[in-house]
Amino acid sequence: MLYSYAMNKLFGKKILFVITKSNWGGAQSYAYTLPTAAAAVGASVAVAFGGTGVAGAPTGLLAERLHEKRIRTIFIPSFARDVSFLRDAKAFFELVRVCRTERPDVLHLNSSKAGGLGALAGRIARVPKIVFTVHGWPFAENRNVLWRLFAFLGSWATALLSDAVIVISTIDLQRGLRLPFCSHKTHLIYNGIDLSMQFDSGERIRSAFPPGVHITGTVGELTQNKNHISLVERARHEPNLYVAIVGEGEERTHLEAKIKEYNLDGRVKLFGFIPSCEVLRGFDTFVLPSLKEGLPYVLLEARMAGLPIVANRVGGVGDVLDARDLSAFSLEQMVEKTVALYLT
Repeated sequence: MLYSYAMNKLFGKKILFVITKSNWGGAQSYAYTLPTAAAAVGASVAVAFGGTGVAGAPTGLLAERLHEKRIRTIFIPSFARDVSFLRDAKAFFELVRVCRTERPDVLHLNSSKAGGLGALAGRIARVPKIVFTVHGWPFAENRNVLWRLFAFLGSWATALLSDAVIVISTIDLQRGLRLPFCSHKTHLIYNGIDLSMQFDSGERIRSAFPPGVHITGTVGELTQNKNHISLVERARHEPNLYVAIVGEGEERTHLEAKIKEYNLDGRVKLFGFIPSCEVLRGFDTFVLPSLKEGLPYVLLEARMAGLPIVANRVGGVGDVLDARDLSAFSLEQMVEKTVALYLT
């Protein structure tokens, strides 16, 4: 990657990234790319995170990949996805301690819980610059009114406590601009990928199905928001549908049970985690049935691979599908625009 003058001004800066979960998904890819880019130009970087989502879970693939790049990591075991007053209070005080110990010049927060707890912790620890990246506003989810009100107030408080708010889709920009007193600090910076990336043949996927069949495939963390169950249900009623689901996560047991119940073992297969560049060319059609998205990296990659795409228009999906080319989604642009916010 070629670095700009702004990137080189990061030399010697201390940056602390925080994200709730350390498994692998779009937000984690983001929390891997930016720290490695910053470290490459001489910034002092650390990444704090919890486990893979549930209480007491160990660290996940994000931790492994950061260790491979020799990025220093800080494990906060009390960080978990679900709300728990005692556990979240413990995570909050741990974040205050980490901020006071690390004394970063920039605190970059990712995900709703890390954002809410981290922004307050950063203010208490007097961190000079707090940046919050929204990977999809939680108050836009299809939930009950009270939950959405709570999510809105939490998101607004996080934005108020942050010096800059990054959104990754135009729809989330519009929502962010409507938050009182926050429009001046809200910035659209698309997720970026390496536009020169290469793809394998996908034979690992092809060889798992009968020769010549049309394979519908998807890549993503196995969570309810990704809505993989809709593909299983669709295959139940369409005897000629062959589905490859690539990813790992909490919904795996449920999906396996449904595949077995519907006797779909020969037509719907779970492949676990495999890098998208190794599988996309094994699909004839890429499908993204998500109920919620930020701006999905894998959709950018599916476009680069030249695949026909079927996707729910949620989050930043429309930004990707409607773009004439992918130049606005380059890794270089994402990194340099983000670094510019660090330095203002």
